Amino acid sequence: MQTNNPAYEYLAEALQKSGQDVAAVKAALKAQHIETPSWGYGNSGTRFKVFAAAGAARNVYEKIDDAAFIHRLTGVAPSVALHIPWDKTSDWSGLRQYAAERGIALGAINPNLFQDDEYKSGSVCHPDPVVRRRAVDHMLECVEIMRATGSRDLSLWLADGTNYAGQDSIRARKHRLEEAACEVYRRLPEDARILVEYKFFEPAFYQTDLADWGMAASLSRKLGPQAKVLVDTGHHAPGTNVEHIVAFLLDEGLLGGFHFNARKYADDDLIVGSVNPFELFLIYNELVGAAADSNPMVSGCAQDVAYMIDQSHNIEPKLEAMLQSVVNCQVAYAKALLVDRVALAERQAAEDVLGAHRVLTDAFETDVRPLLAQVRAEMGVPENPLAALAASDYPKKVAAERGAAEGGSGGYPGA
Repeated sequence: MQTNNPAYEYLAEALQKSGQDVAAVKAALKAQHIETPSWGYGNSGTRFKVFAAAGAARNVYEKIDDAAFIHRLTGVAPSVALHIPWDKTSDWSGLRQYAAERGIALGAINPNLFQDDEYKSGSVCHPDPVVRRRAVDHMLECVEIMRATGSRDLSLWLADGTNYAGQDSIRARKHRLEEAACEVYRRLPEDARILVEYKFFEPAFYQTDLADWGMAASLSRKLGPQAKVLVDTGHHAPGTNVEHIVAFLLDEGLLGGFHFNARKYADDDLIVGSVNPFELFLIYNELVGAAADSNPMVSGCAQDVAYMIDQSHNIEPKLEAMLQSVVNCQVAYAKALLVDRVALAERQAAEDVLGAHRVLTDAFETDVRPLLAQVRAEMGVPENPLAALAASDYPKKVAAERGAAEGGSGGYPGA
């Protein structure tokens, strides 16, 4: 099919000559689904300061408006995650309808188990059963919100942990966590999931109750098949091989979703792909490879992953930062789809170390912007979403309407 995109025509011809199914690549890109977070559209900040931004969303309805705008620019962000109680409303049916009228769905529900004074020593791992009961009841409330919103996923992140050796019994805290999670798991809707997130530190600096993917995987297995691991790409120590973790969890059928962001040091919540785009590409490479695996457990797991963004936009323009993350996910996915998997397998089998490596780097270094522009044109969305944002009146309109309200999601934006 002739297009008005010569760069795309050149790339498509080259891909076809190398045996790539260009139509299949485009179909996969059109089906991509990136869920944006409500808290990324409101004011947020560090522990020290919340910088008010002109036009930042002040309530859940404005967050939905902003999420819908990002979806109109990209065509691949059709849902928005909610954080409770930040996004709580008395009319969930009305909120669901409000979102649907704007072309998006309400996505994962994120309980807040770190903000209240009672959670100073933990939530579900707290030594006081009264506090634990409060935390469990909040999660059960979120399960009911899932029913009302049609959400499939309950994203569980805990700030629970200790700061000093001997502060509490580590094993007792583990048992409390398992007991609480089991109670919530039993109340999940039949088609719903609980996604168990981990974080190796912060705010607990001696011991964190869900500190790594192994602990999250262990808890998921104990809960049952409706529990999976959620990988936050920024919740790892520098040098951690995140794509290795992703590959392992895929092979075990335990990967449930992502909170995409980037980190330079630990948990920086930066724009996706802004620090290490090669890492993001390698993560997508594992996902694309697993989706075509001959083992149905592995391929089924890879095809059922929730892709969610989780960022703290403290100094960046909210809409531009969110859009940049979605675009970066599109770029990484497109490059992963271009990996010549036949050639890669041949070079791996032949122990051609650098040849195999070059198969990946060749795909990573491919300029996929013409391909994405063509895909977007066929989807009826702007070929250059960032340019469309710059030309849009929407940011100025909401800035004039909303002003620069103080506060928002709070000094610490969430997990």
